[in-house]
Amino acid sequence: MWSLNGAKRAIIVAGCLAAAYTQLTTSPATIAYIRSMGANEFHIGILGALPTLMLFMQFVAAVMVNHLRYRRHWWFWAALTHRLMLLPTAVGPWMFPGYSSEFWIWVLLLTTAINQTLLHFSSPLWLSWMGDYLPHEGLSSFWGSRQLWMQVTAAASLLAAAFFVLHSGLSLEVSYAVMTCVGTALGVIDLLLFRKVFEPPVKQVPSPRLWSVLAEPFRNCEFRRYIGFMCFWNFAAMAGAPFISLYLLAEIGMDLFHVLMLWTISWIGGAMLSRTMGRWADLHGSQPVLVMCVALKSSNMLALLFVPRSPTIAFWVLTPCFMLDAVLNAGILIANNGFMIKNSPTENRTMYIAATTAIAGMVGGITSILAGWMMQVLAGFHVEILGFSIENFQIMFLASIVLRWAAFYLTRYVSEPSARHTWDVVTEIANGIHEQCSRRLSETLPTAQAAIKPMVIAHPALATSALPERDVGTASLPHRRVPAPQRARSPRKRQSLPS
Repeated sequence: MWSLNGAKRAIIVAGCLAAAYTQLTTSPATIAYIRSMGANEFHIGILGALPTLMLFMQFVAAVMVNHLRYRRHWWFWAALTHRLMLLPTAVGPWMFPGYSSEFWIWVLLLTTAINQTLLHFSSPLWLSWMGDYLPHEGLSSFWGSRQLWMQVTAAASLLAAAFFVLHSGLSLEVSYAVMTCVGTALGVIDLLLFRKVFEPPVKQVPSPRLWSVLAEPFRNCEFRRYIGFMCFWNFAAMAGAPFISLYLLAEIGMDLFHVLMLWTISWIGGAMLSRTMGRWADLHGSQPVLVMCVALKSSNMLALLFVPRSPTIAFWVLTPCFMLDAVLNAGILIANNGFMIKNSPTENRTMYIAATTAIAGMVGGITSILAGWMMQVLAGFHVEILGFSIENFQIMFLASIVLRWAAFYLTRYVSEPSARHTWDVVTEIANGIHEQCSRRLSETLPTAQAAIKPMVIAHPALATSALPERDVGTASLPHRRVPAPQRARSPRKRQSLPS
């Protein structure tokens, strides 16, 4: 078995391979592929719902793990089958060309459903394994570093896919099949890396009665509030998120290459601050990171709502918005993982994880299906308000924006006893940025003074306009870092509303 440091490196590399697998098999190319076969908004809604609708399998895993001594073998074979499940969809149309497009649309939906079912069965097994194995001190920083490299890999994978689609000269069906096969191979290698990662034995609940195991997370007041918040958050997010790529392809008129490039650049943006998000979660708690990210999460929907219907302009306008959105997604993921692991007991940890992700995910999945159905019902709807055109996409984006604002208000119900108050964290971060900018400015001024001095000697008339006397004098003094006010550093805890 690897040492702890060696295992951490392997977990990061495996995460990168998993990110490549995910991007190559569930990229916007999948949306373009199923649309080329005649899929409508309802099919797209089902496809977007499956990753969260199948989260109920986490309950199955959580119940089963309390009757196991070790999780490794069950996790490996479920995850391996999950990785291989999309191959029939990729190569099937080549091997059996006589079947109709409608048949292959439903085959894609069915194999994706099985794929997601096995994924969500194996995910809590893996996360509880990591929760028992990895030390909790510095855990969020480790998740942040892992998320950084995963997002870099996701960006590289999407970039490679974009140029492959653009320059290969292959049809969309063949391109999708090649990307799926390559992604599957990388996903299998990801699983093999865990063969040498040590697994502690499962610490089981003393009397694993089914109802007690299922009900325990909901008896915990703080966890119950968190589950309720995540349910509403998934409801708010999935009202608009599944239709972003479809909107760019169908309404904006952006080609698949630029859609893939847009998501590629967004992953780069997320990678830039993932490590910082993890460090903030370790220093201040998961709750303030979650609040800050949710507060800004409606920015992407607002940009989509007002972006002009010009593919070129839309690409450049949406690029920074997608980068910010990826940063916020990384922060929410890191905060969620940290909260679940640190605030769940070793016994029955898998059920705590399942109760959070599965119920919230099923809410999001049902929302996606209903939103897809509503999109189809509203197809053809059009109204002009003050010169602004509102159609089915705009209605769903508006609904998602309002719900996300409501979710920000509901963050007051999320309670983490060890976390600091969000406003104190924001104040300290702002003070830190201000101090850093001041320090860099003080280091730059002497350099500018040295560059201007020869000019002043050669041209004395410039002496009065080179630098103000007070600035030159200030720059010559050694810079002293002024600490932030003590109030901003006091560990004031956030008070949530009573249950």
